[in-house]
Amino acid sequence: MRKWSPLVAVCLGTFLLLVDVTVVVVALPDIATSLGAGTDDLQWVLDGYALALAALLLGAGSLADRYGRRRTYLIGLGIFAASSVLCALAPDATTLIGARILQGAGGAAMFATTAALLNVTYHGRDRGVAFGVWGAVNGAAAAAGPIAGGLLTEHLGWHWIFLINLPVCAAAAWFTLRGVTESRAPWGGRFDIPGTVTFTLAAGAITYGLISASSSGWSAGVTVGSFVLGFAGLVLFLLAERRSDHPMLDLGLFRRAPFASLIAAAFLTQAAAFSVMPYTTVWLQQFLGHGPVDAGLLGALPMSLASLVVGVFAGRGLQRVPARWTVGGGLLLVAAGDLLQMRVSASSGGGVLIPGLILVGLGIGMVLPTLSSAVLGEVPRERSGMAGGALNAFRQLGFAFGVAVLGTVVQGRTDFAAGLDAAMLVSALLAAAGGLIVLVFCRHRTPVEAVSAPV
Repeated sequence: MRKWSPLVAVCLGTFLLLVDVTVVVVALPDIATSLGAGTDDLQWVLDGYALALAALLLGAGSLADRYGRRRTYLIGLGIFAASSVLCALAPDATTLIGARILQGAGGAAMFATTAALLNVTYHGRDRGVAFGVWGAVNGAAAAAGPIAGGLLTEHLGWHWIFLINLPVCAAAAWFTLRGVTESRAPWGGRFDIPGTVTFTLAAGAITYGLISASSSGWSAGVTVGSFVLGFAGLVLFLLAERRSDHPMLDLGLFRRAPFASLIAAAFLTQAAAFSVMPYTTVWLQQFLGHGPVDAGLLGALPMSLASLVVGVFAGRGLQRVPARWTVGGGLLLVAAGDLLQMRVSASSGGGVLIPGLILVGLGIGMVLPTLSSAVLGEVPRERSGMAGGALNAFRQLGFAFGVAVLGTVVQGRTDFAAGLDAAMLVSALLAAAGGLIVLVFCRHRTPVEAVSAPV
């Protein structure tokens, strides 16, 4: 059992931080009543966490490479636990938003190190098992948020969607201390402060712009200003990294077509598979009259279970198949599932989503385990934190992008069901684009395991 302690520790933390991206969706009406929160406040309760998570991931990964991945993961767990208490005890919406942003910072430290910890801990067949299980947890957790939020809100109250994090954080910390050995990159040099600052500025401003576009429109002054600031930060980041002796992100990695295509796939996977969930939840609750629990079960459980089944029972086998086929084929399966959900009408019941959600879950179960291990296999093992941070940063940016774009699509239709139907089509196109990119550009001559250099 001790051999699998690192996997248990990583999976517990991953489940927590991904569940908390969407766990508040079904609790927002109760939070509004309890704290007197307005629509803008509720938007930031949901998005403040995602903003911090996306902006800080790459910097956290670079810090972990230099100062210790185990240490960074434990610090992230501590921040996450403390901020969860602050969320639960928040007396007003402003405090809750601030605590959610802090929670996102803790989640970034955890998320940036999860894949790296597995990459340096497990080898050979064990590596396939570890990434298979971890990928299944990724898919299940992202879809389980509304289910967990609905159950806790309906039966215990919205405060418990945050308090439940505490025993899970404690368990993750115990398994980490018990079984995870410290690892770090062997190089010296100073921490890349210019790169960290400029990337955080770029990612934060672009994510803020996407959030603003979803609520205020793409032409709103704050949206345009955020994008301008974000792209200016991106240019400064690229300049800083080209001049740095020890860059936070080695831009040379993107010259490898497989690495670049897999990062693009990470972005499009989140946009295509998960970004429509907030809108299906609204449809199920506000238009069909389902309670929080039923909305979570109908809108997320089929996807969650399908993903979990694939990851657990086929995860190790999928690791032996080239990522070109697992990631590319899985994304095409996600596209098919999104298309199958394009049967929503004003007279539809919630069950119309289930067949498509199952297909999406099967696709996610193929994509996530192999996507992570393939990305890490494209870099030397001492760059695991860097690559893991980049992968997960683009995943979160993809989610924010998808929510913004699909929000515009849904709101652009006079009937919500028709808007949801159109959003499914856009999601399918994004998934298909990701699948084709990987099938065309992700070609390997060397097995993934052989590419990684030992620490």
